Amino acid sequence: MKIAQIAPLWEKVPPTTYGGTELVVSRLTDELVRRGHDVTLFASGDSQTLARLEAGSPCALRLDTSIKEPAMYELLHVSKLYQHAAEFDIIHSHVGVWSLALASLVSTPTVHTLHGIFTRDNSKVYRQHHTQPYVSISDAQRLLNINYVATVYNGISVENFPFFAQPQEPPYLAFLGRFSPEKGPQHAIAIAKQAGWRLKMAGKIDVVDKKFFEQEIAPLIDGKQIEFLGEVNHAQKAELLGNAAITLFPITWCEPFGLVMAESMATGTPVIAMNMGSVSEVIANGQTGYVCQSYEEMAAMIPKALELNRHKCREYVEKRFSVTQMVDGYEAVYEKLVGERNFRNWFNSALRNSLESIASLTR
Repeated sequence: MKIAQIAPLWEKVPPTTYGGTELVVSRLTDELVRRGHDVTLFASGDSQTLARLEAGSPCALRLDTSIKEPAMYELLHVSKLYQHAAEFDIIHSHVGVWSLALASLVSTPTVHTLHGIFTRDNSKVYRQHHTQPYVSISDAQRLLNINYVATVYNGISVENFPFFAQPQEPPYLAFLGRFSPEKGPQHAIAIAKQAGWRLKMAGKIDVVDKKFFEQEIAPLIDGKQIEFLGEVNHAQKAELLGNAAITLFPITWCEPFGLVMAESMATGTPVIAMNMGSVSEVIANGQTGYVCQSYEEMAAMIPKALELNRHKCREYVEKRFSVTQMVDGYEAVYEKLVGERNFRNWFNSALRNSLESIASLTR
């Protein structure tokens, strides 16, 4: 099958440090190539992939300080793909609303994976294009009445996450994610202080979140009980999560998936999280972590989480959130949509031939 994958230009594929969507696209694209598909990845020029790379920008847009209107590059990026749409059997879009208008103008089917959340503004665009095929990354994400063709959970390369049978001593809690209000780092700190635990925190600080970090997070970092590690690469991330006794996921928004939860459990570390968005679909409550209704409950659940079996955390991810399962899900979606397109083409051709035959008999 000839497949086009289109990723956002903001981060390269895969990201060096933080970037959930780009990491998923990387795993999906490379596994499709391994399975024998002819795949072209439309992404930033500094991306690394087993597929054929079509660069929409020389490097990830967030690294190019000379660019003042990144949206213009995203528009050019999508336009370039759809000018060549007929060369592919299917297009897989990971760029949200950017591909919707052009997708409706070509015969090659596009499947849109929803990596983000619905907002008041973008919901208007999705409703306008409600008949196009969408894949949700959790059932909790299905908040709009649009054409969902499947739910496919994000997958991780479990083999790239070492298993840690025991947490490091002295024990600590871990937080990994963007330092933004919706990810809840402020609550992670409050939980650690309430429970009297050390907390190690890592993640990036976007420009829009700099003020939040400086005012609400930085004053609480003492380098002793609360430690800030900055952005971390994959090896550092695995070590941070695997050596932790528990990973905290104190979100304040409806997270559509939450790779950190799966990554933590893959290392053996259970997760305590707020019951919002996809959390109850990702964590097996009472087995691989605890799904809580308040931040106070999260702190109270720490002793129970310490008793959970770390081997079961790992096995759970292997069975539910592997790259193999993710790609199996997407292959099924591709086959369905391409089959439907081929049937429509056959039907239209047969109808046209029949009409021409009838017309010739009446001449």
